[in-house]
Amino acid sequence: MENKTWILVPRTNDMKFIRSMWIFRHKFRSDGSLERYKARLVGDGRTQTPPLAWYERFGVFVSTIGFQHSRSDNSLFIYQCNNEAAYLLLYVDDIILVTSSTSLCTFIMALLAREFAMKDLGNLSYFLGIHVSRNSEGLFLNQNKYASEIIERADLVNCNPVKTPVDTNGKLSSSKGKPYSKPTLYRSLCGALQYLTFTRPDIFYVVQQVCLHMHDPRECHMDALKRIIRYIQGTFSFGLQLTRSSIQSPVSYTDADWGGCPNTRRSTSGYCVFLGDNMISWSSK
Repeated sequence: MENKTWILVPRTNDMKFIRSMWIFRHKFRSDGSLERYKARLVGDGRTQTPPLAWYERFGVFVSTIGFQHSRSDNSLFIYQCNNEAAYLLLYVDDIILVTSSTSLCTFIMALLAREFAMKDLGNLSYFLGIHVSRNSEGLFLNQNKYASEIIERADLVNCNPVKTPVDTNGKLSSSKGKPYSKPTLYRSLCGALQYLTFTRPDIFYVVQQVCLHMHDPRECHMDALKRIIRYIQGTFSFGLQLTRSSIQSPVSYTDADWGGCPNTRRSTSGYCVFLGDNMISWSSK
């Protein structure tokens, strides 16, 4: 109500009401310590249309101070004026603001604080499971806390690490071996590993391979998935290093095998894009 997103009105007989419930959870810091308690009232998604009121309210305001929507991502707002630039990323009620100068950051933060009930958490350190640390070269991004949660979920906390995430055998077949007894667990771990690839391009290919079999996982597929987790066990420190670079144009590399899938004879292709020394985009499919 402070952010003028909702208006409280009395209920009338012709209104359709939405079932709701309270969700209580703990929000942790990147080191695992408790940051604060969170409470959220959520509506039953099956009985409502998408509730875009907050996004619309926020988007309309930032457009009045000079921001424009990114054409590639609706959650990203871009500000450009003379030689100044700012990028604002919105995820529900979490915001990342990057500016070309400290004075511009202070100016935008003051406008946002004047319009919305919000607080400045300082320099970016933890966002959606991604830990951001600063070093002499720039920014380092990793997801070690999230990775440890995946290992716990797979019940492999005491597993021995391996040096590579995939063996040297051929690609996995979709029909060989016995069906895995816990397909829901397999799918859950595949989804979790996909999110881990946000800062771990080294596992992107092999994660894509195990995700091909989520519809009918076999024991050999689970063995391959466990190997990925054992590799992660020994590479907690891995992540993405972002550094200042004088190179302004992106460089991309791509390759593909030739009919490598043993079942469909389809090819697997992959690419990675660098801006200077920074890897900014990658895929394998």
